[in-house]
Amino acid sequence: MFVHELVGMQASAVPDAVAVVAGDKKITYGELDARANQLAHLLPSLGVKPEVPVALFLERSPELAIAALAVLRAGAPYVPLDPSYPASRISMLLEDCGAPVVLTHSSVAKKLPRGTWQIVMDAEEPEIAMHSFVAPNNKTNPEDAAYIIFTSGSTGRPKGVQITHSNLLNLVRWHQRAFNVASADRATLQASPGFDASVWELWPYLTIGASVYIVNDSIRTAPDHLRDWIVAKGITVSFLPTALAESMVNLSWPPETALRILLTGADTLRRYPPSGLPFALVNNYGPTECTVVATSGEIRPNGESEIPPSIGRPVDNVAIHIVDEQLKPVPEGAPGEILIGGAGVGLGYLNLPELTAQKFVADPFSKTAGARLYRSGDLARMLPDGQIAFMGRMDEQIKIRGYRIEPGEVTAVLDGHPAISSSCVATYSNDSGDSRLVAYLVPASNAKLNAAELRTFLGDCLPDYMVPSTFVTLVCLPTSAHGKVDRTMLPKPTAENTLNDDDSFEAPQSDIEQWLASLLIGLLRVARVSRNDNFFNLGGHSLMGAQLIAKVQQRFAVELSLRSLFDHPTIAEISAEIERLLYSKVRMMTDEEAQRILESVPDGLHA
Repeated sequence: MFVHELVGMQASAVPDAVAVVAGDKKITYGELDARANQLAHLLPSLGVKPEVPVALFLERSPELAIAALAVLRAGAPYVPLDPSYPASRISMLLEDCGAPVVLTHSSVAKKLPRGTWQIVMDAEEPEIAMHSFVAPNNKTNPEDAAYIIFTSGSTGRPKGVQITHSNLLNLVRWHQRAFNVASADRATLQASPGFDASVWELWPYLTIGASVYIVNDSIRTAPDHLRDWIVAKGITVSFLPTALAESMVNLSWPPETALRILLTGADTLRRYPPSGLPFALVNNYGPTECTVVATSGEIRPNGESEIPPSIGRPVDNVAIHIVDEQLKPVPEGAPGEILIGGAGVGLGYLNLPELTAQKFVADPFSKTAGARLYRSGDLARMLPDGQIAFMGRMDEQIKIRGYRIEPGEVTAVLDGHPAISSSCVATYSNDSGDSRLVAYLVPASNAKLNAAELRTFLGDCLPDYMVPSTFVTLVCLPTSAHGKVDRTMLPKPTAENTLNDDDSFEAPQSDIEQWLASLLIGLLRVARVSRNDNFFNLGGHSLMGAQLIAKVQQRFAVELSLRSLFDHPTIAEISAEIERLLYSKVRMMTDEEAQRILESVPDGLHA
């Protein structure tokens, strides 16, 4: 039995049950099944067959579920690509995977670069409607690739991870058993399509008849609004990346909360949940190469414990070994590299046999012929109770807000800039524990660097999360005795060594601009803020944006949207947006109410 067959069984049993919800739009299992089948019948005529990837250039939407199911029904692996990526990166990924067909939607099709691939827009292709609603009879092998997810690559290029149908089915079966998933459940789709958590957010639910609710972008990273939406929609199971989950568990939750499990992962969980939560917090760990989740465990309140929360125990049919440099098991409590074996280990990297052989090695602990282990590069130690304590990385790979980044991929682009002699990339954490990506640069002789120009240069090749928020200039990079960059000697970013967007500083002018500047100096831990500084270029991100929005709402009783923050990110533009919202609010009031509001705005803005 395969995942796409299990979805078909649900469509036969409960065709009118709701499968996917996005705002006011709902599709039933019957519609999901029928539309996927019609598309699956079309794909072979376009050159799609087993082991020939099909790219999905779609946002989180019902169409994403339809397209993914159709590709699986056609016997091919699907490759989800995030439409927010730069066009040059999308082209690179499409060329690497060799997809002859890209499934997209009119809402994002204009962002898709042109190439040798054929473009199919589900809602607008009359050929699709000509095909049968009945599932095609394609033979699927359990060890065929079901999907391919691209991750950051240390060589300067992303690498495609191939996950099989049997890998995916093991994840689905474990998830349903471990969390008692049933058809009455309502789950969320919060992750970006190109992030492997999206796989986990779809298939365990669509294979059992549950409903998947797509989180709207406007509230996706705003803890207060997201909580209210989860409660209002009766969500019962949700996955949220670590930083967001840590914010969510510290909110007050109403008694009518239906949420029973909050899953988290993709980054290091640093805090225990408070007592009294109406749901369980479950921490999860797993590299993309091993089908999303390799270990999992509920995190219970633990007061002020200085021991970080564990990453749990291995999931069903997965083995974890903690070993030394010779790949020999270390004693309990000793640190070592995590090796992952069992049913979650994927096929390897697409078109990269040497790297696959390096990272996917023979499993000496297994009696199964041909069994392999994945060398994660992660450090951990086994605790006395059998749980695993995560201890960081053995190499330079880093994670920022759940995104996996190989510094070499960023420096490969930076070193291609004509004004840069050499570079390295590292993370810097401020006093509040917020991590940001920092690029350390040695300018070429007599070259002048500008932070805004560098961000544009990088943004043409890399997704937003891989573009450093801070650029520090150095005379030379510090090196160890072996000639490698010594990251322990890299200086802390300061106002003196950090590149500005330009040479001019324009002080905030209005009361609101000055209030915003003061707020952001504290929030972002920067020395000063110009009225033309970009919130995101200063190191802000969507979670910090949610905090900024909350402060604005608290101070002015108006609600900025996260979308407006992305569209108007400078201090001057945010201030103008606040003023616009204020005066829109004033126009709806009586003269007396309006006068009170307008008189209160300037007062205490510097407090």
